[in-house]
Amino acid sequence: MKIKVCGITSIEQLQSLQDLGIDYAGMIFYPPSKRYAGVKLVDQQPLIKNTVIPKVGVFVNAEMEMVKQTIVDYGLTAVQLHGDETDEFCLDLMDQVEVIKVFRIADQVNIDELVTPFQEVCHYYMFDTDTKMYGGSGKQFNWNVLQQAAINKPFFLSGGIGLEDVDKVKAFQHPYFYAIDINSRFETEPGVKDINRVALFVKELNA
Repeated sequence: MKIKVCGITSIEQLQSLQDLGIDYAGMIFYPPSKRYAGVKLVDQQPLIKNTVIPKVGVFVNAEMEMVKQTIVDYGLTAVQLHGDETDEFCLDLMDQVEVIKVFRIADQVNIDELVTPFQEVCHYYMFDTDTKMYGGSGKQFNWNVLQQAAINKPFFLSGGIGLEDVDKVKAFQHPYFYAIDINSRFETEPGVKDINRVALFVKELNA
């Protein structure tokens, strides 16, 4: 199982995640987000590009030109498209980076209807809790709905996962369950991760 830590806003924390062996580090390029990385990291682009850890840029209904320029500026490995991006938008990026398409899960949502248009135009799905702020709410959706859907692509599980959820994550079984995405439940303040808490989560998850 892979681990992605999202909402990184400093080069020091990016390097700490790399030292921990975290699989993906997420940086949010959505200005309304409390974890917006654009201003805080703009002067650190050369250092960020030189970090080995795979870097994921998170975007919400951004312009294609902006997304592509950010990929170059920060040396992104993948983009996480968290808004209402079309299948054509996703397809246009697949040759440049890995594409993670996010689906916001609310009660009674039909997951098959959500994912079908994107089956051939992304590398991974991500399932997150439906909120007004496109993630970072600390709230979980009912993971059982994923068992009832015809998902046949590797996916990230996101939304309110905390240290107390280690056993729940271990117990969750799905043939395409690829990674978990953690964020707000591991923070001392928005955009600042408690690295010791992340390290403990990794240790207990691998125990």
